[in-house]
Amino acid sequence: MNRRRFLAASGAAAISLGWPKQASWAAPGGSRESMRVLFFTDIHARVEWDTPEAMSSAAHQMNEQRADLALCGGDCITDGFQSSRTAVAHRWQAYRKHLRDQLSPRLLTVIGNHDFVGAIPEDGSEPESDPRAAFREELGIPRTFSSSEAAGYHIILLDSVQVTGDALKYRGYVDEAQLAWLRGELAHVRPETPIVLATHVPLLTSFFQATAGHEQAAPRNRVVVNNREVLDCFAKHRLHLVLQGHLHVNEMLRWRGTTFITGGAVCGQWWRGRWHGTDAGFGVLTLRPDRVDWEYKEIGWVPRRP
Repeated sequence: MNRRRFLAASGAAAISLGWPKQASWAAPGGSRESMRVLFFTDIHARVEWDTPEAMSSAAHQMNEQRADLALCGGDCITDGFQSSRTAVAHRWQAYRKHLRDQLSPRLLTVIGNHDFVGAIPEDGSEPESDPRAAFREELGIPRTFSSSEAAGYHIILLDSVQVTGDALKYRGYVDEAQLAWLRGELAHVRPETPIVLATHVPLLTSFFQATAGHEQAAPRNRVVVNNREVLDCFAKHRLHLVLQGHLHVNEMLRWRGTTFITGGAVCGQWWRGRWHGTDAGFGVLTLRPDRVDWEYKEIGWVPRRP
């Protein structure tokens, strides 16, 4: 779809799995000046298969974009959920050294399911009383949801993972305490202010219908099951963008004036290459006064995982 046709259709619902690497759509922005935003997600940091080199390369390529802000969609490390703190300490170190500490722009990060540490350990050790604690300590933050301001935009980060302990171990869910916080937060945001929301687990996706057929329901550990309750909080506000991760695909969906972007993955198919047509990469958003430009940039990593 060329830019003219995309802009003409932007007011209606539009959906794509494996979206073109570049897209632009009309949308009133938050200030007279542009803001450049990096969105990267699902790094799954580890030390095998030369992955530290891949993370450093990704950080270098992201810095070349000269962004004003970077948003990370979570899963900074791999397998924290089922591992002890000791077992994944080297992965946090690799993530810090080879990616996070190399980035130039201000960085905001949402928690992913792999960033929970010691939720359900598989080595027989006792579960952590608070599996979010390691993530908070690594980032130096008091809680896993927050808000911020940037260039006339209101930025909201949500914690979209709830430990269940059943066969699926967790589900996508924004709990009642966080919803109460969100409603209170939005009460102080002007209705015309554009909002950018970041979450690890998707609020809206077509991935399962596109890959498994229209009758395929999304597993509850792959989507936010109370997504309508979350989105209803924004009924009187301008939800400009929702940036989400978890699925490792480059997908875009537009619904009722909001564009939902699932931002691929820095690790691609968990460091094995392409996943459902999406290569390892990151996204670049340019938020302009009258439109949004999006580009998915591949990092060009040749996988070395056996």
